[in-house]
Amino acid sequence: MEKSCPFCAIAETSERGSMPSNALAHIRLDGFPVSKGHLLIVPNRHAADWFDLTEAEQQAIMELVERGKQWLEERYQPDGYNIGMNCGAAAGQTVAHMHCHLIPRYAGDQPDPRGGVRWVIPENADYWSGR
Repeated sequence: MEKSCPFCAIAETSERGSMPSNALAHIRLDGFPVSKGHLLIVPNRHAADWFDLTEAEQQAIMELVERGKQWLEERYQPDGYNIGMNCGAAAGQTVAHMHCHLIPRYAGDQPDPRGGVRWVIPENADYWSGR
């Protein structure tokens, strides 16, 4: 538990509401969603990133990825998903409490979604056009 961590503060409150959870982790809506229904899967224990989790916590996160997908299917019927974790500042992590993004994708939300997560480094993303 880190007093200054926004995810630790939420883990101790009832703010999680009726979102799916298990003994080691919980799901919450992203406060800055990139698409309708963007979810975060967050371990209850404060841990910096995926590699700081125990095997049981990693399994709990993956269980909730599936349950989060089911939750999204019931409410939004997305056409696809991006699943991602930023581990370390160089990878773009801004909150030092591990969290997994489950981002629903919808046909037409981007003109050309090919490459998906490869766009984190735009100049290396497009491998198919021969540029």
